[in-house]
Amino acid sequence: MTKFRPCIDLHHGKVKQIVGGTLRDDGAGPRENFVSEHDAAWYARLYRDDALEGGHVICLGPGNREAAREALSAWPGGLQVGGGISADNATDWLEAGASHVIVTSALFDDHGRFLESQLDALVAAVGHEKLVIDLSCRRTAGGWSVAMNRWQTLTELEVTPATLDHLASRCAEFLIHAADVEGLCRGIDEELVALLGSWGKIPLTYAGGVACLADVEKVQQLSGGKIDVTVGSALDLFGGSGVNYADLLAWNRRL
Repeated sequence: MTKFRPCIDLHHGKVKQIVGGTLRDDGAGPRENFVSEHDAAWYARLYRDDALEGGHVICLGPGNREAAREALSAWPGGLQVGGGISADNATDWLEAGASHVIVTSALFDDHGRFLESQLDALVAAVGHEKLVIDLSCRRTAGGWSVAMNRWQTLTELEVTPATLDHLASRCAEFLIHAADVEGLCRGIDEELVALLGSWGKIPLTYAGGVACLADVEKVQQLSGGKIDVTVGSALDLFGGSGVNYADLLAWNRRL
């Protein structure tokens, strides 16, 4: 059954909700939906107290290391961490308290070509059971392509059942943000959710566009309950008005 998984998105050390497609390296700031008065550890303690497992801390660019480590310290073993993960630092993050490390950009070269050797190095460093592959993507003419560098750069890797089959034996889970609808609160990418649900061989978490509790229900329906879901900008915890945190807790507890 579809479960709600929590998130902590960090930008310049603060917990934020942003429009995913507006992250840039050119100096232009992203569109921010919400900047929290609480730090990352506050959210981690909340999720710990409510027994919400399998959530993720995502570092969106530099300046987030300390905040991420504080969140992991607040709930050792309860949160995954992603953003800047590589074979060189993955073990450090696990030792800091992460249950899993999440990786995207380290699996590609600067031109977006997939590097099998980098994935093999990560598996050798931490084991596939501690690795989450982030296949966050943008829609293209042919379907969806994985986007790296905070969703700015399209890669050669397409999100297809064949891709999922190829990677599944070397990770514990997949995390997939639909970057084109991330932060817009205008509804999920139904076609992508249906595609992922039709595969559904190992755990997957979808994020992007959830505007109301009906969208969470739709993820369950379209995926046959095989995909978990994250809610960001629409959530009242992050200044939203579409989804109440209490309702998501009740959703999980009825499963």
